[in-house]
Amino acid sequence: MAKETVKKILVIENKAETRKLFLSCLKAEGFHAISAENGAIAVQRAQQELPDLIISEVLLPKLDGFKVLTALRQNPATAIIPFIFVTAKVSRTDIRKGMELGADDYITKPCTLDELLKAIAARLQRQAILQTLYGAAPTSVTENPSGDSCGASRTNAGTPRGKTSTDTFLYSGSKNLEVASAKRSFSPNSIMKSDEPQSILPNDPELREVFRFIEANYNQQITLSNVAEAVGYSPAYLTNLVRRQTGQTVQGWIIERRMAAARSLLLETNHRVEEIAAQVGYFHTVHFFRQFRQYHGTTPQAWRRTQLAQYKAQYKQEQQNG
Repeated sequence: MAKETVKKILVIENKAETRKLFLSCLKAEGFHAISAENGAIAVQRAQQELPDLIISEVLLPKLDGFKVLTALRQNPATAIIPFIFVTAKVSRTDIRKGMELGADDYITKPCTLDELLKAIAARLQRQAILQTLYGAAPTSVTENPSGDSCGASRTNAGTPRGKTSTDTFLYSGSKNLEVASAKRSFSPNSIMKSDEPQSILPNDPELREVFRFIEANYNQQITLSNVAEAVGYSPAYLTNLVRRQTGQTVQGWIIERRMAAARSLLLETNHRVEEIAAQVGYFHTVHFFRQFRQYHGTTPQAWRRTQLAQYKAQYKQEQQNG
């Protein structure tokens, strides 16, 4: 068996004592830990080092953590690096802003080492599954939210994130697209519906009402507070409960469900991406583009083209073999 590559983690923290503590703990756990003491240096280091994961404070000199995240999400080389905020900035508005900008998790200080390591493990595992299963399919262009080609090369056209050891998914995989009858000529409308079911949410009895609410309302403008109110928990308690049970945040599961619905609509309809964004709960199309690229490594249009091309090639092969 090949030796597993040591994962590189960038720690962005302006307080020297805290930064050294993070580095020491991560190195003790076998990670290659590097650091940056302010936001400007952090952006440079991330672009130069291309870490496997980034941990960041929000309150930083030069550039705050939100601006660092925004800069990295706009750069194709760093757009899909898992990003976790570990911060003392704990208001509900701050947490929501971090998640909307594309953070993968938001942990408030003080936190335990175990809590941090579980969050890191969950993000790295998801990233590894995505790269292993779907990372090889290239696309030749990227597009801006208006749909125009930008002429830049991108790789890692992915499909859904995969199953983790802490999650029980009701997900069977959109890669298992059925092939249309060999007697039928190929067209986008001849694609069979994907095997991706109505929900990829965890089948956890303790969280059944939580995920029922998300399933029924993911295509609306719902937030953590809406979910918490519906199930009778405080937002803080619900956040900790869901993260402990699944390794994922409530907002993360809302996004997962929206991405699954978006993939189905991209494959099964000819709707414009702007229409699909609205249908799965995004008020701003640019927000949908950002999160789709974070999850799949490419734009919705490029993902749709890649999947259609793969299906067409598969259909052609079936015709030749038949």
